[in-house]
Amino acid sequence: MARIVMKFGGTSVGDINRIRNVARHVKREVDAGHQVAVVVSAMSGKTNELVGWARELSPLHDAREYDTVVASGEQVTSGLLAIALQSIGVNARSWQGWQIPLKTDASHGAARIADIDGSLLVERFNQGQVAVIAGFQGIAPDNRISTLGRGGSDTSAVAIAAAVKADRCDIYTDVDGVYTTDPRMEPKARRLKKVSFEEMLEMASLGAKVLQVRSVELAMVHKVRTFVRSSFEDPDAPGMGDFDNPPGTLICDEEEIVEQQVVTGIAYAKDEAQISLRRVSDRPGVSAGIFGPLAEANINVDMIVQNISEDGSFTDITFTVPSGDLAKALDVLDKARAAIGFDQIQHDDGMAKVSVIGIGMRSHAGVAATAFKALADKNINIRAITTSEIKISILIDRDYTELAVRTLHAVYGLDKAM
Repeated sequence: MARIVMKFGGTSVGDINRIRNVARHVKREVDAGHQVAVVVSAMSGKTNELVGWARELSPLHDAREYDTVVASGEQVTSGLLAIALQSIGVNARSWQGWQIPLKTDASHGAARIADIDGSLLVERFNQGQVAVIAGFQGIAPDNRISTLGRGGSDTSAVAIAAAVKADRCDIYTDVDGVYTTDPRMEPKARRLKKVSFEEMLEMASLGAKVLQVRSVELAMVHKVRTFVRSSFEDPDAPGMGDFDNPPGTLICDEEEIVEQQVVTGIAYAKDEAQISLRRVSDRPGVSAGIFGPLAEANINVDMIVQNISEDGSFTDITFTVPSGDLAKALDVLDKARAAIGFDQIQHDDGMAKVSVIGIGMRSHAGVAATAFKALADKNINIRAITTSEIKISILIDRDYTELAVRTLHAVYGLDKAM
């Protein structure tokens, strides 16, 4: 007998028939003798509808009331799934975040988990009951409902798995695993059997939409073995109940991956904007003067390139921000212009970031050179480059995204069957 947390996203519970299908997935694990907790998202499109209603009433709404409204989507789903499970003979009970309790900080709308007491859930497991938990929500210090931000149900699931010491956390979604790149862009993309926590964290933060970044961080810290699986496969198909080797992709510790590929995958993000400050006075504190106000405005700065003039008196600083934050970033910089001291500001919101990711890069030379030559052969100009131990990110014109992804996917042999 094992303890499993199963998480189902919005498309997986999008209507009554899909909820019935989810109930069959859960029953399969219960019939195998496992203790099960299920974490659910709101039905597909429901959270957007609830957010829209709140904003229509008041663009500057109270964040506490916003949380009360948007958390209701998961409450509905958890109740419906509990009913569906009961109707097929499974002992199930719905739980809201405050009933566990899942405690958060006071940042309504984007709360972070502070503590989870899993003892009551474990008590119910031992009584043979399935816990159907509303994801995305908890209780804040002011004793009001809080929400974890968009995509927070993944985070709820991993955190609960850690709290109850689950053997595995299965994230069911509308795809059947993690691929070497987006299959919609490169049809030769392959599903990966295993991905390390570090690689998945890079993929999630660099554009891959399979898992939410905070959930991967939690899984890595608490070493929660996490499977990405499809909820649309037949729950009773051969192998679906295989505990050790189910279909999908395992996110795990690097030590579990025996054969480490040099490059695991290619990620991309099309929503990048580039900002360049020309002839900035090169003096101590100037970088803080630029990036401090941007941080205070909650603008995430990514790639940074600095070029100092020959005489050392001036520097050009180029960096990227999300396209949606470009206007706000330009306004912040304009207001700080006198304090920063620069001659000119230039910007371009037609950028994309393409990233090469792999834990094998730590022990192999020439990975970056291979990427640069492959892109040069396709006449793709590189605007900026950043690297880490297991990642190379390249900024290019957005129009070349698909060509760059396919080129890099091929040059590292990711399109070849393993």
